[in-house]
Amino acid sequence: MNNTSKKPDPHAEMARKNARLGLTVLGVVLGMAALAYASVPLYDMFCRVTGFGGTTQVSSTLPGVILERVITVKFNADTGRNLPWIFKPEERSIDIKIGQKGLTAFSAHNKARKPTTGTAIYNVTPLKAGKYFHKIQCFCFDEQTLQAGQKVDMPVMFYIDPSLNEDPNMKDVQNITLSYTFFRAESEELDQALEGFYNQ
Repeated sequence: MNNTSKKPDPHAEMARKNARLGLTVLGVVLGMAALAYASVPLYDMFCRVTGFGGTTQVSSTLPGVILERVITVKFNADTGRNLPWIFKPEERSIDIKIGQKGLTAFSAHNKARKPTTGTAIYNVTPLKAGKYFHKIQCFCFDEQTLQAGQKVDMPVMFYIDPSLNEDPNMKDVQNITLSYTFFRAESEELDQALEGFYNQ
Protein backbone atom coordinates (compact mmCIF):
# COMPACT_ATOMS: atom_id res chain seq x y z
CA MET A 1 0.00 0.00 0.00
CA ASN A 2 1.42 3.36 -0.99
CA ASN A 3 1.09 5.96 1.84
CA THR A 4 2.91 8.72 0.04
CA SER A 5 0.86 11.91 -0.50
CA LYS A 6 1.34 14.57 -3.08
CA LYS A 7 3.40 17.46 -1.70
CA PRO A 8 1.95 20.96 -2.29
CA ASP A 9 3.68 22.96 -4.96
CA PRO A 10 5.40 25.88 -3.15
CA HIS A 11 5.25 28.01 -6.28
CA ALA A 12 1.48 27.52 -6.63
CA GLU A 13 0.94 28.29 -2.93
CA MET A 14 3.01 31.49 -3.24
CA ALA A 15 1.02 32.52 -6.32
CA ARG A 16 -2.26 32.06 -4.41
CA LYS A 17 -0.97 34.17 -1.49
CA ASN A 18 0.19 36.89 -3.85
CA ALA A 19 -3.17 36.88 -5.60
CA ARG A 20 -5.01 37.26 -2.26
CA LEU A 21 -2.67 40.06 -1.22
CA GLY A 22 -3.12 41.81 -4.55
CA LEU A 23 -6.92 41.66 -4.27
CA THR A 24 -6.76 43.00 -0.71
CA VAL A 25 -4.54 45.90 -1.72
CA LEU A 26 -6.79 46.66 -4.71
CA GLY A 27 -9.84 46.68 -2.43
CA VAL A 28 -8.17 49.08 -0.01
CA VAL A 29 -7.11 51.42 -2.84
CA LEU A 30 -10.61 51.41 -4.37
CA GLY A 31 -12.16 52.00 -0.94
CA MET A 32 -9.84 54.94 -0.27
CA ALA A 33 -10.60 56.42 -3.68
CA ALA A 34 -14.35 56.13 -3.07
CA LEU A 35 -13.99 57.72 0.37
CA ALA A 36 -11.93 60.59 -1.02
CA TYR A 37 -14.51 61.20 -3.76
CA ALA A 38 -17.37 61.20 -1.26
CA SER A 39 -15.65 63.06 1.58
CA VAL A 40 -16.51 66.62 0.51
CA PRO A 41 -20.24 66.02 -0.11
CA LEU A 42 -20.47 63.87 3.02
CA TYR A 43 -18.75 66.54 5.07
CA ASP A 44 -20.98 69.18 3.53
CA MET A 45 -24.05 67.12 4.45
CA PHE A 46 -22.68 66.66 7.99
CA CYS A 47 -22.14 70.41 8.34
CA ARG A 48 -25.62 71.21 7.07
CA VAL A 49 -27.25 68.75 9.45
CA THR A 50 -25.26 69.73 12.53
CA GLY A 51 -24.46 73.37 11.80
CA PHE A 52 -20.78 72.54 12.33
CA GLY A 53 -18.45 75.44 11.58
CA GLY A 54 -21.32 77.91 11.39
CA THR A 55 -22.90 76.19 8.38
CA THR A 56 -26.52 77.27 8.01
CA GLN A 57 -29.51 75.12 7.16
CA VAL A 58 -31.65 75.28 4.01
CA SER A 59 -35.45 75.28 4.18
CA SER A 60 -38.30 75.88 1.78
CA THR A 61 -40.96 77.04 4.25
CA LEU A 62 -41.26 79.01 7.48
CA PRO A 63 -41.75 77.09 10.74
CA GLY A 64 -45.23 78.48 11.46
CA VAL A 65 -44.30 79.42 15.05
CA ILE A 66 -43.09 82.87 16.11
CA LEU A 67 -41.71 83.40 19.62
CA GLU A 68 -41.38 86.65 21.53
CA ARG A 69 -37.60 86.32 21.91
CA VAL A 70 -35.79 88.76 19.62
CA ILE A 71 -32.41 88.13 18.02
CA THR A 72 -30.33 90.83 16.30
CA VAL A 73 -29.01 89.50 13.00
CA LYS A 74 -25.96 91.39 11.72
CA PHE A 75 -24.68 91.25 8.15
CA ASN A 76 -21.09 91.26 6.95
CA ALA A 77 -19.73 91.31 3.39
CA ASP A 78 -16.19 90.85 2.09
CA THR A 79 -14.61 90.48 -1.35
CA GLY A 80 -11.56 88.47 -2.37
CA ARG A 81 -8.60 90.51 -3.57
CA ASN A 82 -8.90 89.16 -7.15
CA LEU A 83 -12.53 90.15 -7.66
CA PRO A 84 -13.06 93.79 -8.76
CA TRP A 85 -16.45 94.16 -7.06
CA ILE A 86 -17.90 96.39 -4.39
CA PHE A 87 -19.97 94.04 -2.26
CA LYS A 88 -21.90 95.17 0.80
CA PRO A 89 -25.08 94.54 2.81
CA GLU A 90 -28.02 96.87 2.22
CA GLU A 91 -28.45 97.12 6.00
CA ARG A 92 -26.06 96.38 8.82
CA SER A 93 -28.53 94.53 11.07
CA ILE A 94 -32.17 93.74 11.71
CA ASP A 95 -34.06 92.61 14.80
CA ILE A 96 -36.34 89.63 14.26
CA LYS A 97 -38.33 87.34 16.48
CA ILE A 98 -37.39 83.67 16.53
CA GLY A 99 -39.42 81.90 13.83
CA GLN A 100 -40.20 85.16 12.00
CA LYS A 101 -39.24 85.65 8.35
CA GLY A 102 -36.13 87.78 7.91
CA LEU A 103 -35.50 89.49 4.59
CA THR A 104 -32.46 91.50 3.57
CA ALA A 105 -30.30 92.07 0.51
CA PHE A 106 -26.68 92.47 -0.45
CA SER A 107 -25.54 94.65 -3.34
CA ALA A 108 -22.71 93.91 -5.75
CA HIS A 109 -21.14 96.30 -8.26
CA ASN A 110 -18.68 95.12 -10.90
CA LYS A 111 -16.02 97.85 -11.24
CA ALA A 112 -14.21 96.08 -14.08
CA ARG A 113 -14.55 96.98 -17.75
CA LYS A 114 -15.47 93.42 -18.64
CA PRO A 115 -17.84 90.76 -17.27
CA THR A 116 -16.59 88.98 -14.16
CA THR A 117 -17.99 85.99 -12.29
CA GLY A 118 -17.92 85.48 -8.55
CA THR A 119 -18.94 82.80 -6.08
CA ALA A 120 -19.86 83.51 -2.45
CA ILE A 121 -19.20 81.37 0.59
CA TYR A 122 -20.78 82.07 3.95
CA ASN A 123 -21.11 81.22 7.61
CA VAL A 124 -22.75 82.48 10.77
CA THR A 125 -21.26 83.35 14.13
CA PRO A 126 -21.38 82.29 16.83
CA LEU A 127 -20.69 78.98 15.12
CA LYS A 128 -23.04 77.12 17.46
CA ALA A 129 -25.96 79.08 15.94
CA GLY A 130 -25.45 77.51 12.50
CA LYS A 131 -27.85 74.62 13.01
CA TYR A 132 -30.65 77.04 13.96
CA PHE A 133 -30.18 79.54 11.12
CA HIS A 134 -32.32 78.52 8.13
CA LYS A 135 -32.04 80.14 4.71
CA ILE A 136 -35.03 80.02 2.38
CA GLN A 137 -33.53 82.09 -0.44
CA CYS A 138 -29.82 82.73 -0.95
CA PHE A 139 -27.17 83.38 -3.61
CA CYS A 140 -24.37 81.43 -1.89
CA PHE A 141 -22.30 78.90 -3.88
CA ASP A 142 -24.05 79.91 -7.13
CA GLU A 143 -21.89 81.63 -9.72
CA GLN A 144 -22.92 85.24 -10.26
CA THR A 145 -21.82 86.97 -13.47
CA LEU A 146 -21.94 90.75 -13.60
CA GLN A 147 -21.44 92.69 -16.81
CA ALA A 148 -19.01 95.61 -16.94
CA GLY A 149 -20.23 98.26 -14.49
CA GLN A 150 -23.35 96.28 -13.58
CA LYS A 151 -24.97 96.65 -10.14
CA VAL A 152 -27.31 94.02 -8.68
CA ASP A 153 -29.21 93.42 -5.46
CA MET A 154 -29.19 89.86 -4.12
CA PRO A 155 -31.91 89.04 -1.58
CA VAL A 156 -31.55 86.66 1.34
CA MET A 157 -34.59 85.24 3.12
CA PHE A 158 -34.12 83.37 6.38
CA TYR A 159 -35.47 82.52 9.82
CA ILE A 160 -34.15 81.35 13.17
CA ASP A 161 -35.46 77.95 14.21
CA PRO A 162 -37.73 78.10 17.29
CA SER A 163 -35.90 75.06 18.70
CA LEU A 164 -33.01 77.45 19.46
CA ASN A 165 -35.07 78.69 22.40
CA GLU A 166 -35.07 75.20 23.91
CA ASP A 167 -31.30 74.77 23.77
CA PRO A 168 -29.68 75.81 27.08
CA ASN A 169 -26.40 76.29 25.23
CA MET A 170 -28.03 79.12 23.22
CA LYS A 171 -29.44 81.17 26.11
CA ASP A 172 -26.55 83.64 25.89
CA VAL A 173 -27.05 84.30 22.18
CA GLN A 174 -28.51 87.74 21.49
CA ASN A 175 -26.72 88.44 18.19
CA ILE A 176 -26.02 86.31 15.13
CA THR A 177 -23.78 87.53 12.31
CA LEU A 178 -24.32 86.27 8.77
CA SER A 179 -21.15 86.73 6.71
CA TYR A 180 -20.57 86.37 2.97
CA THR A 181 -17.33 86.57 1.04
CA PHE A 182 -17.31 86.74 -2.76
CA PHE A 183 -14.33 85.30 -4.65
CA ARG A 184 -13.55 85.23 -8.36
CA ALA A 185 -15.05 82.01 -9.74
CA GLU A 186 -12.69 79.17 -10.67
CA SER A 187 -9.77 80.84 -8.92
CA GLU A 188 -7.10 79.47 -6.60
CA GLU A 189 -8.31 81.93 -3.98
CA LEU A 190 -11.81 80.40 -4.12
CA ASP A 191 -10.39 76.87 -3.97
CA GLN A 192 -8.41 77.75 -0.86
CA ALA A 193 -11.45 79.39 0.72
CA LEU A 194 -13.61 76.35 -0.01
CA GLU A 195 -10.96 74.07 1.43
CA GLY A 196 -10.94 76.15 4.57
CA PHE A 197 -14.77 76.13 4.61
CA TYR A 198 -14.92 72.34 4.50
CA ASN A 199 -12.06 71.85 6.96
CA GLN A 200 -12.96 74.40 9.61
